[in-house]
Amino acid sequence: MKIKKILVSQPRPTTEKSPYFDISEKYNVKIDFRPFIKVEPIFAKEFRTQRISILDYSAIIFNARHGIDHFFRLCEELRVTIPETMKYFCVSESVALYLQRYIHYRKRKVFYGATGKMSDLVTIMNKHLDEKYLLITSDVQNEETMSLLENSKIRFVKAIMYKTVSNDFGPNEEFNYDLLLFFSPQGINSLLKNFPNFEQGEIQIGCFGASTAQAVRDAGLRLDIEAPVPGVPSMTMALENFLKENNKKAKK
Repeated sequence: MKIKKILVSQPRPTTEKSPYFDISEKYNVKIDFRPFIKVEPIFAKEFRTQRISILDYSAIIFNARHGIDHFFRLCEELRVTIPETMKYFCVSESVALYLQRYIHYRKRKVFYGATGKMSDLVTIMNKHLDEKYLLITSDVQNEETMSLLENSKIRFVKAIMYKTVSNDFGPNEEFNYDLLLFFSPQGINSLLKNFPNFEQGEIQIGCFGASTAQAVRDAGLRLDIEAPVPGVPSMTMALENFLKENNKKAKK
């Protein structure tokens, strides 16, 4: 079956330089971006049950921009004033630059990884072992991120400041795709919640991450594309390889 419509269960890229747009044009496929999950805030009363004092920490770890939003929102609710000595460690430059919404960026100590990968940031943090780190995260943690941090020498505590929940489809919202791409087990859970009678049939499913792959299999679904695998580190590379092979088969 020739692939014509693809659903990527992530927000639309903020830059037109995304490989997804190149793939769409090169292989003449329509790619829609529609998250299956969304984040909701955790408020001060619930956060206090974690018994975390933000000012006990000298460095904050951000792996997403919405983590920054929820961190400063909660600080305001808790009436916590962040000192200028606080250090910020961000997974990418774009996440780091987002801090400008809340702090005088040039006056603060901000660090970020060059590649956007958590492993890159952990390497930087390992050079600052005297810091006490606070990881800003949702109630559902990224498996790879937690593994990298737990296997490093840094001292960190995770602070849950937002929740990951299903992003429900509306009754008139179209769901007619040849290929679905997922990036978390929660995305698979949301698929089955939104479409309890979902039958895969010829619909192809791709995923990123071992835990997401396991969720696909646990749901009794067929996994057609998986990343990362040796030689294929990204979802976009895996997608392009798949479309290349799919086009060859379609021509036979």
